[in-house]
Amino acid sequence: MLIQCSMKGNAMSRNGRTAHSADPDADRLLSDGLGRRIRVQHVAAGEVPVVQSASANPWTARSEEYWPDLEGLDFRDTVTDFELPEGTFFDCAVVHVLTTSTLTRLHELYPEGDMATRRFRPNVVVDTGDAAGFVENDWVGRTLRLGDEVRLAVTEACPRCVMITLPQGELPKDTGILRTVARHNNTHVGVYAAVLQGGRVHRGDAVRLD
Repeated sequence: MLIQCSMKGNAMSRNGRTAHSADPDADRLLSDGLGRRIRVQHVAAGEVPVVQSASANPWTARSEEYWPDLEGLDFRDTVTDFELPEGTFFDCAVVHVLTTSTLTRLHELYPEGDMATRRFRPNVVVDTGDAAGFVENDWVGRTLRLGDEVRLAVTEACPRCVMITLPQGELPKDTGILRTVARHNNTHVGVYAAVLQGGRVHRGDAVRLD
């Protein structure tokens, strides 16, 4: 099941059906797709009293990362904060791209850990075949083409914090995953990207690097 949400026009689609966020069945559309009760709330800039920001722009929220007290980490007992992209609650970018090569390498370095894709919550997973290592680290500053339409500007490596160690579903809590990432890839898993050109992406689409 595919659910797409777009800031442009506030359109949502599910299995080929498109609805506007103002449609009366928008709540049901999302609730059915996500398997839980969802309510679409329309919020205009400046109408979010719960968001506190040190930024001059009142619609730019801040987020924070927590680095736990783990042996072998340089970031022990540290909390860092950063501005979110304007008008959003994304971490540092709207797209997180991860390769199968990185997942394979993390498993090689820490075979006891379950490197399930959903633990890292990427938007896009690229099958990089036999390529070895953290290959997307070299994509920063380049353009990634997904299928025939979408173009992404790869902006930076994606730093990770304690979130990737937390249990979810059948995945157990595992602090060894963050320790492995910190020791072998400077806490990075995947890359962040900005959208240069939007469009449709389908599973199995070709991915090209410019």
